Amino acid sequence: MNLVTRNFGERYLEEYVPLLDGSAAMQAIRTMVENIADTDTTVLLRGESGTGKDLAAHAIHAASKRCDGPFIKINCAAIPAELLESELFGHEKGAFTGAYRQKPGQFEYANKGTIYLDEIGELPLALQAKLLHVLQDLRFARVGGHAMIDVDVRVIAATNRDLELAMARHEFREDLYYRLNVVEIRIPPLRERKTEIPILAERFLAKFNQQYERNKRLSAETMSALVEHSWGGNVRELENVIRRMVVLTDGEQAFASLVARGRKIPPNVTRPGPVSTDSLREIARRGAQEAERKALVEVLERVQWNRAEAARVLKVSYKTLRNKIEECALRPPPRHF
Repeated sequence: MNLVTRNFGERYLEEYVPLLDGSAAMQAIRTMVENIADTDTTVLLRGESGTGKDLAAHAIHAASKRCDGPFIKINCAAIPAELLESELFGHEKGAFTGAYRQKPGQFEYANKGTIYLDEIGELPLALQAKLLHVLQDLRFARVGGHAMIDVDVRVIAATNRDLELAMARHEFREDLYYRLNVVEIRIPPLRERKTEIPILAERFLAKFNQQYERNKRLSAETMSALVEHSWGGNVRELENVIRRMVVLTDGEQAFASLVARGRKIPPNVTRPGPVSTDSLREIARRGAQEAERKALVEVLERVQWNRAEAARVLKVSYKTLRNKIEECALRPPPRHF
């Protein structure tokens, strides 16, 4: 059947198709999304952090017959292991200390819709076994309960980990891998999709202009530099760069300086550093903290350490801003005491 003749929902056609048509690589992903739209096939999304796995998950849901049902996202790395089972499957009153009432899990909330398990590679081994049984039978019992609950959900999982290596290290169950990996969609990094960069940049520019009530425009030189940048942080890095350009009056100049500094490093004489033994999760956490610290410093310096103004610009509470300043061990110049 010709894909364009299918009766996809208005939201999918208006919101997601334009984002999946920006490059040949994403058009291939659109074809896969539309091919599986009328099925309940389990999907495994793979790709570097920040490439757009969330976008693909939302597009699959929006194109499917479940588009009017709930879309529930769970970040398996963001919830403590001891709480994750209860979060996914719920618990009965008295199941553990602090369980003062019955609580449905996210699988129940996702009934008749889609559940999106992000960072599935971080799921503890003990929970992997239970998830496997749930995927096989679509039924489970809440923590501390015995009654079986049937659910009708489609499962989409995502990871930036090398699951094959994790299996070899006995960190990820092989049977769960094959249960999840019925349809695999790999999202290529942004550096392989350069034709999308102007489209994404304009989209983020419109978003942040509206959010911050600005009227920022990008020069042709800036747009050219955006296209040529390597984007190690992928779409997420691009989004944050555009946000800074909108928020800061010299945001374009700051990006140009960053690009210029990068060009001064001869590509053939860089020395390899020591081999890292940190996990991808730890590396990503440090990277996110450093990016957050840099943005915080830029805004604080721009408003001359007026914390109330900085909180307004960053759209956070004054208390949150103070906590972030403390976490990053930032101190104002002496003249601001």
